Amino acid sequence: MLQIALPNKGALASDTVELIQAAGYKCRRSGRELRIRDTDNQALFYFLRPRDIATYVSNGVLDLGIIGRDFLNEQQAGLEEILSLGFGTARLCYAGPRDRNLTPDQFDGLRIATSFSHLVSADLKKRKIQAEIVPLDGAVEVSIQLGVADIIADLVQTGRTLEDAGLSVIGEPILHTEAVLTGRTGTVEAKSAAGLFVRRIQGILLARTYVMIEYGCPRSSLERVCEITPGIESPTIAPLSKPDWIAVKALAKREEANQIMDDLERLGATGIVITDIRTCRI
Repeated sequence: MLQIALPNKGALASDTVELIQAAGYKCRRSGRELRIRDTDNQALFYFLRPRDIATYVSNGVLDLGIIGRDFLNEQQAGLEEILSLGFGTARLCYAGPRDRNLTPDQFDGLRIATSFSHLVSADLKKRKIQAEIVPLDGAVEVSIQLGVADIIADLVQTGRTLEDAGLSVIGEPILHTEAVLTGRTGTVEAKSAAGLFVRRIQGILLARTYVMIEYGCPRSSLERVCEITPGIESPTIAPLSKPDWIAVKALAKREEANQIMDDLERLGATGIVITDIRTCRI
């Protein structure tokens, strides 16, 4: 049976369950269950603290896990990033008092509070900076006010928490993070159920990226409309009962859909319909 670790709380938890359910697996908890068995798909989902997931997967207790790239890289558990999942995006950044106007080159001798000691140490080493790391677990913004640290390194999404604390980002991000599917090297190839899980998740991610565009147009416009909607390999083209008209169907990037509709209309296309895709495999 395939065993997968999921975050039991935090920013990734609800989006993770939504993604896996969309892929056809049963993993929603009714309460505070630690595990959910999906008998139909021969899968067992464990709900664990995000910081513990890499440990269980790297030790071979569980097959796959979903965690943030920040935790994956911080824990150095020897796991591979199998898929990036497109949610839970954030930046690991340095931040300090807004009125100090610091740059990372000025960190020598300063105290840096963070929950990501390994990533920060590696970044400081790369910069050849000698600074003291103050390990903390969450809510590091207050460490400056309490005199424990001079600056912090923490995850930033909107930046509102920093702003409320009178802090601002310093320099470029140390890491861009998001939710990722992780596992030991070779797990997907060695275990067919793991490979199927990955393909299903890929199908949902592709469906979130693309839409299906369908329309009719004069045959004389075919070459030009195909340049606008080339599809993945090529569009599907079929004749219509109306002489010299054809029907065209193609996948297109979701973010480009409205512009594509405008361009097709200018070329004389009609009956333009854009629909969401539930899942797909390419």
